[in-house]
Amino acid sequence: MFAYVDFSYTEQDEAFRLELRTWLDENLPRFLAEHDSGEDDGDRQMAGEQSQERRRAWQRLLAGGGWAAVHWPVEWGGRDTTPTERLIYAEEMARYRTPGMFNANGIWQIGPMIIRWGTEEQKNRWLPSILNADEHWCQGFSEPDAGNDLANLRTSALADGDDYVVNGQKIWISTAHLAKWGLFLFRTDPTAIARGAKHEGITAFIVDLETPGIERRPIRDIADEEMFNEVYFTDARIPATSRLGEEGQGWIVAMGTLGHERAGIAGQATILGADLDAMIQTARSVNPSALDDPAIQERIARAYTEIQLTKLLNYRAFSKILKGEKNWPEVPFAKLQWSYLSQSLAELALDMLGPLGALARGGPDAVDRGRWTRLYSFQRYSTIAGGSTEVQKNIIADRAIQLPGKARLG
Repeated sequence: MFAYVDFSYTEQDEAFRLELRTWLDENLPRFLAEHDSGEDDGDRQMAGEQSQERRRAWQRLLAGGGWAAVHWPVEWGGRDTTPTERLIYAEEMARYRTPGMFNANGIWQIGPMIIRWGTEEQKNRWLPSILNADEHWCQGFSEPDAGNDLANLRTSALADGDDYVVNGQKIWISTAHLAKWGLFLFRTDPTAIARGAKHEGITAFIVDLETPGIERRPIRDIADEEMFNEVYFTDARIPATSRLGEEGQGWIVAMGTLGHERAGIAGQATILGADLDAMIQTARSVNPSALDDPAIQERIARAYTEIQLTKLLNYRAFSKILKGEKNWPEVPFAKLQWSYLSQSLAELALDMLGPLGALARGGPDAVDRGRWTRLYSFQRYSTIAGGSTEVQKNIIADRAIQLPGKARLG
């Protein structure tokens, strides 16, 4: 017996899609003509100054049309969209291959947490700067001694009068060297780990990264770019008014933030599909004989099939949201699929494009300005982003499949 699955959209959904497409058709071509950065930053986290200014301009254009933060409440510049409309928004932006936004973290993760946990004063102070791309934002959770377990964080924030004094180190903080503000997690109860209660005593703060005692050190990555950072705190004084939520509520804030991040990652199937289409079109123009290779044809077919299956997995998670259920374990499964497919497609692209595909950005003969060879290196980060592959597999093995402990992957 087969269950009937209805993938049709309501009239309201289709009206939303048409409104977005109309806006993009009217504004995107003109923007691309006026803001050719010389780089294909797409949805990638390019950190160059020229790319960032292009992102700022694009986000401001979106904000002016009410399209920058569609999931925010109307009173804060959003559209208060339904889950279905947010899915449509993600698919259409990917289909149009729109530029990246200046404050992607701020829009999709930090802003919603300020709306959820912030005071009215905090909302009025910070939300406009996120929405209008006035100031750049980052998110600081990971630490060098915590491994893949966020709850092991040890950077301390100890109350001292009207301030907290912060000491410790964060690492792998994307675009921290560009940011004015960041959402950080600190340990306000230094006894929690020793007590076996490591999820307690964690507090969220909005941090001014220009505060004395804070040092940012960019890390040059495998793609020869500086996007990630180490951030050091040495007796940095953070005002108590910058605390987001109550003291000790940081774990709850973090889970909400990571939930937005992982849900976003789970929705990347449309982008991967667009990448596959783009690399096939490029191969037709620079190395068409590769497409006659049966091995390449099989890999293309497999990639296409897995992208479609990942979309269905996302829809299954989405249907749970609509029914008020937890979208688990579909989201961690989709995260694993995104990581695997991102790297598989990057490898497939170079094999399809041949020797020209390996030419790096800046060379006169580089295909698509060196986009594909950059992705070949850079997509290795997807093993870690949004929760490392090993940890996600352990969680699934433990909670979803319920394998015996000795069979889990370490």
